[in-house]
Amino acid sequence: MEGKKGIFPDLTTHCCDIPLPEKGHPAGYAALIEGYGLTVPRPRTLTAIGSGSRISERDCWRIFTSNYQPESTLEGHLTFALKHEGLDLAILKRVFQTVGPRKVEEVVRAKPSGAYARRIWFLYEWLLGKELDLSGMEKRSYVSAVDPKMQVSAPGKNSTRHGVRNNLPGTPDFCPMVFRTRAIEKFLAMGLRERAESVVDRTPRDLVNRAAAFMLLNDSRSSFEIEGENVSRDRIQRWSQVIGEAGRQPLTLDELIRLQKIVIGDERFVRIGVREDGVFVGEHDRADRTPIPDHIGARPEDIIPLLDGLIAFDQNAAQELDPVVAAALIGFGFIYVHPFEDGNGRIHRYLFHHTLAQRGFNPPGIVFPISSVILNRIDRYREVLEDYSKRLLPTIEWKSTDKGNVEVLNDTSDFYRFFDATPHVEFLYSCVQQAIDHDLPNETRFLHRFDAFKKAVAGIVDMPNRTFDLLFRFLDQNEGRLSKRALNKEFARLREEEVERIEDVYRDVFGIADQAGGE
Repeated sequence: MEGKKGIFPDLTTHCCDIPLPEKGHPAGYAALIEGYGLTVPRPRTLTAIGSGSRISERDCWRIFTSNYQPESTLEGHLTFALKHEGLDLAILKRVFQTVGPRKVEEVVRAKPSGAYARRIWFLYEWLLGKELDLSGMEKRSYVSAVDPKMQVSAPGKNSTRHGVRNNLPGTPDFCPMVFRTRAIEKFLAMGLRERAESVVDRTPRDLVNRAAAFMLLNDSRSSFEIEGENVSRDRIQRWSQVIGEAGRQPLTLDELIRLQKIVIGDERFVRIGVREDGVFVGEHDRADRTPIPDHIGARPEDIIPLLDGLIAFDQNAAQELDPVVAAALIGFGFIYVHPFEDGNGRIHRYLFHHTLAQRGFNPPGIVFPISSVILNRIDRYREVLEDYSKRLLPTIEWKSTDKGNVEVLNDTSDFYRFFDATPHVEFLYSCVQQAIDHDLPNETRFLHRFDAFKKAVAGIVDMPNRTFDLLFRFLDQNEGRLSKRALNKEFARLREEEVERIEDVYRDVFGIADQAGGE
């Protein structure tokens, strides 16, 4: 069918149900999706050939000039995609499954020593696990499966059969891809691990330990708040202890279930372990309880293979990647699969800590308060989660069940293995930077000032720790002054000159300008 005229879209104003900013010829993945009628999550950026004199980007389109026009063939659009758009493994796998082995063999035989033909050959066999009838073909120097200048890659190993260096950052069971954006390149060059070590090295150990304890508890509390849960301090402390031990145990299915049990606490109304039904994130129609999903998790029958792939990735391929990149792929990969009835969100954020700690990214004893940062950036966090979910949902065929749940009707497993994790890496890196450059030094600085203030107050008036803590809270809430209520009740026994000295010390230590007291 591929050779027939008109299989690929010609000059048009729409492609993949998305309007073009100008009339143009869809190219690469856009042409392959449209030409073969593929049901796949569309790329974050689609490409087309326009009539302009330079490459431009508008909306979700990148418009190339006419001299980039590929041949309107399978080979032409595959080559264009690999050269200009990078690897979208979900689309490539569906293309290969649709056209079949003979068409791919024809592409490779047409240019047996060509770099793109060899990459197509390798990717077909890597994705489908089937060998093409192409043995003994001429090969030249090795070419990389992933363009390392365009997308994040692993060091890789040579495949002599294809003349291709396999530098894919994962396996056929789990391999999200990440584009090398300016933001990611900047983060990679920051040396955040060394920055964190510097903060710790120049701070007294007792302050570091106290700061670590506060950040750990705050991270646990924030993770529950993100889920909209107001839980007991006991549950928060139990979960903070688990986060503090992140990275010590290898990631396994049993370990994930253990974590779920701790997160849930009361197991009476929640099934523990891998779910047996569909799952969605969203609302129900008030009239008939029909699901209105924002995200649909993997089919129950796909969960174990997907988790096996993610766990193997954590234990092997992830070790060759930047720790923050690996943490984003594992953490967001888990939440998209959504393997449990409940507890997915908190375990998803735990996996950030697991990966960073396992790779030695954190200074000893320090847990960066990533959930606390996420809570302060909750709208952006949801946008990042929805970046893929919104493109995934249209590809899922589902029906509503009698219980108001969803049942997925088509094979979607590859869409959870292969997704563009670029915005997820950018977001997690920004959270880690915030924790290292601001939260950690700010907390140690606060504790240093707190201790100085406490010592100064002890030189003015003697009071128990709990009374001092109350005094500090009043001053902190009222810009360094005790309110009339505090002066008339809790601290009525303080003399006027003691109040003045305490307020002066507080403002001096914490750098607050002198101003009229509040109520």
